[in-house]
Amino acid sequence: MNIRKMTIDDYQQVYDLWMACDGVGLNDIDDSRQGIERFLKRNPETCFVTEEDGKVVGVIMAGHDGRRGFIYHAAVDPAYRRQKIGHNLVNRALEAIRNEGIAKVALVVFNDNDAANKFWEKQGFDMRGDLVYRNKPLMDLKKVK
Repeated sequence: MNIRKMTIDDYQQVYDLWMACDGVGLNDIDDSRQGIERFLKRNPETCFVTEEDGKVVGVIMAGHDGRRGFIYHAAVDPAYRRQKIGHNLVNRALEAIRNEGIAKVALVVFNDNDAANKFWEKQGFDMRGDLVYRNKPLMDLKKVK
């Protein structure tokens, strides 16, 4: 298996992978081809895919705002889980963010996504009980998944 930087040419395979994974929340703007292309242009060094025989079997999208890193939409094909693909993608993304001078990383996981919450805990991400996550859409976002 090969880990490499994600490009917009990976979009359809990555989107199909997200759709095959429970617990991934997508919307029609941010996760459209145009939305992902915009994200990759802002974060060209911090998003990765894992390939096996030309097939994308894992993805992690990460970026930063100059102060804090963020991880979005990490996923591994259910048929390829328990092979350290997710762990290796997380390490690659964290290394890339660290190389950009960022000292801390955050992510959001749905409360009821037990598998993802267990995975992130094993990766060393603690749940913070002192914060409330708030969100305000600036346009109508239609949920895809």
